[in-house]
Amino acid sequence: MIPFSDVARAAYCPRQLYYARRDDDRSVPDDARARIDLAFRYSALAGAPDRTLRRLPIRRSPAAYRRNLARLRERDDYDRLVDPERERAFVSGKDCRGTVHKVLAGDRDGSDSAGDGYPADPPVPTVVSPGEPPENGVWEPQSVRAVAVAKAVAWEREREVPRALVEYPSVGVIREVRLTTRRKAAYRRSLRAARAIDGPPSRVDDDRCAACDYRERCGLGRRSFRSLLG
Repeated sequence: MIPFSDVARAAYCPRQLYYARRDDDRSVPDDARARIDLAFRYSALAGAPDRTLRRLPIRRSPAAYRRNLARLRERDDYDRLVDPERERAFVSGKDCRGTVHKVLAGDRDGSDSAGDGYPADPPVPTVVSPGEPPENGVWEPQSVRAVAVAKAVAWEREREVPRALVEYPSVGVIREVRLTTRRKAAYRRSLRAARAIDGPPSRVDDDRCAACDYRERCGLGRRSFRSLLG
């Protein structure tokens, strides 16, 4: 059973996952944890004064942050975002397990067409990221993690969960992740990579390396032009 964090790391860099496993390092840094916690405070922060917001680890000016939170309040699922069915829930699926930050209930106004005791619309799990979103969509590791989370919730509920959300609470932005064929294929590749690691995978040597906590021990240096040609 692969942790959600491992399959996301494998999508980012299998070698990074190798070092994290070797060090048994799956802790969340304090600053990242503080940003994740903002996802559970939208209602209180929407009208917070500048002096309060400046003390928080937000990534926008107070005025811009409040505008983003005001846009969130226009979402149809806003009430469920601030009052989810489950928070920080441990979920174990067929292949992956771990903590799901939120599980939003399905539409309880619909009829129970499946006859299984659940609302007609499926639940919507969320992944909370402490970082910045890309210009469009979500980053690949977060997409893979969102698919893993949705599949685990689907396994638990014994029903299809076709989408998940990725929240960027330090920015006040939420992005949808549909479980498309392409995204599910990326998830399967990352799952296979996570399962296959029994030694240090090949180095990648690209823009990812500059932000990696393991870049020094990885031994990654400037390779010769001949080595780049193989």
